[in-house]
Amino acid sequence: MWQRRKRRNFQKQESRGKLYEELLCSINGMYHISCRKEGREVFIPFSFLEKYYEVYGKLTKNRGHEQFEWSHSYSKVFKPTTRYNSSGMFMYFSNYNVEVRDRVKCISATEGVPVSTQWEASGYYYPVQVAQYGLSHYSKNLSDRPPKRKILEDGNLATAKWQVPKGASVIRNYDYEKFTHVLEFNSHDSPGISLKLKQGIDLVLSFDLRFLSMNGSLTIFLEDRDRSTIFPVSFVCSPVLIHVLNSSAGSYSTNYGLGSCQNWNQLTRDLHVDLVKGHVLSGRGKKLSKTKLRIHHLLIKGHGQLDNLTLASSNHMGMFYSSADWLVRHQDSSGGWPIGVKRKIASGKADLDPGWYSAMGQGQAMSLLIRAYYRSGKSHYLEAALKGMKPFSKSSTEGGVRAYFMNQYPWYEEYPTVPPSFVLNGFIYSLIGLYDVLSLAPRDQVGDAQLLFDQGMHSLKKLLPLFDTGSGTVYDLRHFTLGLAPNIARWDYHSTHINQLLLLSTIDSDPILTTVAGRWISYMSGKRAAHN
Repeated sequence: MWQRRKRRNFQKQESRGKLYEELLCSINGMYHISCRKEGREVFIPFSFLEKYYEVYGKLTKNRGHEQFEWSHSYSKVFKPTTRYNSSGMFMYFSNYNVEVRDRVKCISATEGVPVSTQWEASGYYYPVQVAQYGLSHYSKNLSDRPPKRKILEDGNLATAKWQVPKGASVIRNYDYEKFTHVLEFNSHDSPGISLKLKQGIDLVLSFDLRFLSMNGSLTIFLEDRDRSTIFPVSFVCSPVLIHVLNSSAGSYSTNYGLGSCQNWNQLTRDLHVDLVKGHVLSGRGKKLSKTKLRIHHLLIKGHGQLDNLTLASSNHMGMFYSSADWLVRHQDSSGGWPIGVKRKIASGKADLDPGWYSAMGQGQAMSLLIRAYYRSGKSHYLEAALKGMKPFSKSSTEGGVRAYFMNQYPWYEEYPTVPPSFVLNGFIYSLIGLYDVLSLAPRDQVGDAQLLFDQGMHSLKKLLPLFDTGSGTVYDLRHFTLGLAPNIARWDYHSTHINQLLLLSTIDSDPILTTVAGRWISYMSGKRAAHN
C-alpha cells in the first residue's frame, strides 16, 4: 500500500543516475503543464517556453555530441563594412528571392514583373514588390558570378538546328521594325517546329517573340531527371495571366498569357519559377528541385517571328530592367505609382481605398530607377525617379504621403492613413530612395531631394526612441495615433530596422544611429532595458 501511494504521489524516474520527480506546473494560474523536479530545480518543457515567450531552439551536433541551441531571434543583422554606395547593391537584397514568395502568384509574361496576392487573391501589381524584385536582381548581378550564356538563335550569326516537319517552314529574314535579322516560322497544320537541347542545368531563357497568327504558342518541355517526368510550360496568345491544364493521365501543363501577341514581346523567364507557380496552382504538394530539372526541347506553333533566343544560368539585369520599364510605364501624372487594392491597417479604422501611394514604394522605385539611369544613361529613367519625389511634398490628407508627428516632424508614410500610422521601416526606405537620387542624379536636377532627405533624417532622430519597447521595437505608432495596442515588430522587421540604421550610419555620423542600433541588436540575444 505504501509503495503504491509513493509511486502515485511522486512518480519518480531515474535517468543517468539522477532522480527526477514529475511535477505539475501552474503558469500564472492559466496553464497547467507537466514539469520535472530535481532537488530544488524545476525543469519546464521547452515546447511550452517556445510558444509562451516566442523563443527558438533546436537540437544540434557539436563535435560529435548533441547539444541544444537556444535563440531569442530567428533573424539576421548585416553589418556594413563600407560606406553605402547608391550605385552598388541595395542593402542586403542580394539575399531576396521575391519571385518564390508564396504571396507572388507568378511573374507576368506581358509585364515581366511579379503579380502579388498579398491583399487580393486574384492578383495585382504592387509597386513595392515590383521594385524589390528589380533591386534584388540588380544586387545579385553584383554579388553573383558572371552567368553562363549561350545564344541559340538570332536569325543571323547564331542559327539553331530546328526540326521542321513536312508542311512547316522556317526562314531567316530582315525585320524592318527591329532593324535586324529574325527567324520567321510557320507550323501550318503540323504538330509544331521543335528544337532539341543538349543536357544542362541552365534554366533562364530569354527571347523576343511575336505572332502573326492568333493561335501561336511557344512551349518549353522541362524534364525531371529523377522521375523521368516531362512538364510543359507554354507562352500563348491569351489575356489569361496563368492557367494550368490538368490531363486525365495525371500530368499538367502551365500556360502564361502573352496578350494579343501582335507586337514584339521581350521575355526573360526563370523556367524553374514558372514551373513551380504552375505546380502550386495544380494542387501538387511535392516540391520541384531546380537541380534536377533540365530543358528537354522547345516547340513553336503558329505563324510568327523569333529573335535572340538565349539560354543562361541567370539574367539578373534583364529582370532588373523589366522592373524599371514597368515603373516608367505605370507612373501617373502626379509622379506616383498608385496601389490598386484596398488596404486595411486596423479593424474598422484608417482603411486606404484603392489608388493610394506608399512612401516606401516611391522610395524603392526611385532607388531602382536611379540605378537604371546610372547603368544605362537613359534619361527616361532619371525623369521617372525625379517625378517620384512629388508625393513627398503633398499631405497624405490630399493624396500624398507626407504627415506630421505632433504637427512638428514631417514623416513619409508607407501607409498614408488619416490619422497617420508612422511605419518605421517604410519611412527609412523612402529616405534611402531620396539619398540615392541625391547621389546619382545630376546636381542641377535634384530639386527638393536634399531638403526632403534632411527633414526626414531630423524627424527620424527625434522619433526613434518612440519605437523602442525596451526588449524590441514596434512596427509603427498606431498605439499613439489610433489608440490601439502597440504593434510589436516581428524579429525580421526588428532586424530590418537595425540594418536600415546601420546603413544610414555610414552616410550620417550622428552617434544616435549606431547607439540605437547597438541597443536593438542586444535585444535579439535576450537583453532588456533596465527597470526602475
